[in-house]
Amino acid sequence: MDATRPAPTARRRATRMPTRIAVFVSALASRIVAAATAVGAAQVPSGAAQLPGTAVDTAATPVVSSYVPERVYDSRRKRFTDFEAMLADLARADVVFVGEQHDDPNTHRLELAILEGLFRRRRSIVLALEMFERDVQPLLDRYLAGEIAEETFLADARPWPRYRTDYRPLVEFARVHGWPVVAANVPRKLANEVSKTGLGSLAALADGERAWAARTLACPLDRYFDRFAVSMREHPTPGAKDQSPEAARQTTKRFYYAQCVKDGTMAESIAEAVRRAAPDRPLVVHISGAFHSDYRQGAVARTVRRLPEKTVKVVTIVPVDDLDRLEPTGDDRKRADYLVYTLSPPKTRPVK
Repeated sequence: MDATRPAPTARRRATRMPTRIAVFVSALASRIVAAATAVGAAQVPSGAAQLPGTAVDTAATPVVSSYVPERVYDSRRKRFTDFEAMLADLARADVVFVGEQHDDPNTHRLELAILEGLFRRRRSIVLALEMFERDVQPLLDRYLAGEIAEETFLADARPWPRYRTDYRPLVEFARVHGWPVVAANVPRKLANEVSKTGLGSLAALADGERAWAARTLACPLDRYFDRFAVSMREHPTPGAKDQSPEAARQTTKRFYYAQCVKDGTMAESIAEAVRRAAPDRPLVVHISGAFHSDYRQGAVARTVRRLPEKTVKVVTIVPVDDLDRLEPTGDDRKRADYLVYTLSPPKTRPVK
């Protein structure tokens, strides 16, 4: 055998090696493309080297960041604090209200961060949501127990329009950790009927439907009503401008009564969740629009009335344009025990 000539086996290995490398590179390139173009994938940094044929449409691919900009203000101590210090305090409560702005993406990411932080500190947690109504509780329970598929659950549970991006992460976090999730709100159709005809509409309901709203309701025309009336004037219903002052007040009262039914039902749902899990000393985390919990009014006041011996904390998440120039006013400080400021979504530029 010629010593300068590779053995047959060695020649076969040498000739196959480039092919294997090519296959490996091709597979690696495919994986890079798949990862970069997956839903929610991070944008490839500008200037990064790209393999031929793997260009990413950066205009259509959103940048995903794991960092959520925020600053936390402790209203009781009247000073800024940090997120972990807030969580350590919240974990000692019995009920925590998290007031949100429904259409703010950072708000929903911070809500998940709050659940993650409380999970590190408390064994028994119950998640209660304004976003699901009492009559779908059996469906929600069956989904959490793994008895039905998510598609089946969502088909009949009337999820909010942005459920998949805003609230699904919260429900799935609870499901993975075996937490109960409470569909806390009154069915919208009942609240709508109250806004049209008043509280008397509840008395006409059959027993089964009546149980979907709180058994006892409190609707005093107090400071909460005054704040609600201001909001109604700022966001009038269709035809409100044509009403007389007295007719407009009656309309405001009916809508306020519907608001009170929501608040009372959520409060009753929270109180029942606390009592059901009493041996485990649960922490109930309730998420709703901030109007329901700001200034410890609305659902908070009605919860405290039902659970006078429990510690109730309130958090309000506030989107702002600039986190570096914050000075909470006296009125803002009254909104919640903690104000969690986060950056508002960037304003879109008008198309020219």
